[in-house]
Amino acid sequence: MPDLASAIQAALAERFGERLEIDSELQGLDEIARIAGHRVHRRYLPRDISPHLMRLLCACALSAPSKSDLQQADILVVRKKEKIHAIADLLPDMPWLREAPVFLFFLANARRLVKISTMRRKPFPNDHLDLFFNATIDAAIVLTTLLRAAEAVGLGCCPISVIRDHAATISKMLALPEKVIPIAGMCLGWPAEEGGITPRLSLNTTVHQERFVEKDFSEIDAYDRRRAAIRPYRNQRDPEHFGHQEFYGWSEDKARQYAVPLRADFGAFVRAKAFNLD
Repeated sequence: MPDLASAIQAALAERFGERLEIDSELQGLDEIARIAGHRVHRRYLPRDISPHLMRLLCACALSAPSKSDLQQADILVVRKKEKIHAIADLLPDMPWLREAPVFLFFLANARRLVKISTMRRKPFPNDHLDLFFNATIDAAIVLTTLLRAAEAVGLGCCPISVIRDHAATISKMLALPEKVIPIAGMCLGWPAEEGGITPRLSLNTTVHQERFVEKDFSEIDAYDRRRAAIRPYRNQRDPEHFGHQEFYGWSEDKARQYAVPLRADFGAFVRAKAFNLD
């Protein structure tokens, strides 16, 4: 499959700034090409996603690995426009959310396991941080798997982590009980445009062999320059506070993002949902 191999090479060169060797006879290159060419989509056609397709995607997502087969992830599907608009009202910086025919919530559900223990008349001595950790990881894996399945059938996705800025409001809106929390949302729809590849940190920065090695941060500067050449930021974050820089790259944007408190109340929300984080 030489064309697929070339497409994968081109996508990963744009993503990582590195030309990878691709065996054109390797099995599964069609799936590798979809993963390598992943694009976030923020504009959607006014076209519905059928209930039977949505159920298929959920089934594929929930076929993902689960820690110890505990199955602590749920998917909540929102189709009603008034509810999607209510969610969008909470996130005014994301106007594309209103266009999505479907909005998904990925839930960490530790409640079911507690209820099962009660049903089976067993003690539950594991109500601690690991319970929260396992449930959130299960939900994250399900999110990623649904994204892969959706892209395979031609749908476009945009994960939305900022719902956690409004975790308590959304929890009430969705009637989430104790020990069930939203970890992320996702816009889902038929894409109205191709979308672009987002460059990532080099593999030299993020892939380690045998042991962790603190990498030279000059690689970050090189990434800033490479990314700015492909997908420069349209706006600088909080210029009133941080000023305006002649060159504005990824590292400056992320340093500014984390220079102010974010979701400082999220731990209190999680504890209020009866998770023990000790």
